[in-house]
Amino acid sequence: MNKIDVSKQMSYWLRHDPEDMEMDKQGYVDMDELIEKLKSRFPDVDRDFIQEITEDGKRRYEIKNGKIRALYGHSVDVDLDLPEDKEVVELFRGASSKGAYNILLNGVEAKDRAMVHLSSSEERAEEIGKRRTDSPTILRIDVEAAREEGLRFFKVSDELYLCDGDIPVECVEKCDDV
Repeated sequence: MNKIDVSKQMSYWLRHDPEDMEMDKQGYVDMDELIEKLKSRFPDVDRDFIQEITEDGKRRYEIKNGKIRALYGHSVDVDLDLPEDKEVVELFRGASSKGAYNILLNGVEAKDRAMVHLSSSEERAEEIGKRRTDSPTILRIDVEAAREEGLRFFKVSDELYLCDGDIPVECVEKCDDV
């Protein structure tokens, strides 16, 4: 049983389509219900295996009171109830050259996601950007300017932040090469 395959399936259900699982307004589903659903594709999955995936260091999921949720990447409407971060002044985004060109023309758009994902460092943005391209362009987000536009930022982990709306082009600049 491959952790990546199980995690991808969990991500799909918890972020985009819970199918027949009941999801509360914070995005939680019953852990036992998720495990039973996963067993149809991955018969050996159990609570310990899900716990290992949850603790992989990337902080994709949260388990609380017998329930589990994805912490970011949602296209379904959820209220993650994360604390707003009012201290961070700059964040970063890694993109392909074409993606960076579009961002520098139009700003950072959430598109089919509920929130915009951003990194706390150029290095983390580069790492994430490499999922789509070998040499990502790193963009700096002026968080203070974005706040003046009415946007809010939420800290998911030391490396990941979410923004509650599209970030205007005036708040984005290209970084020097990492």
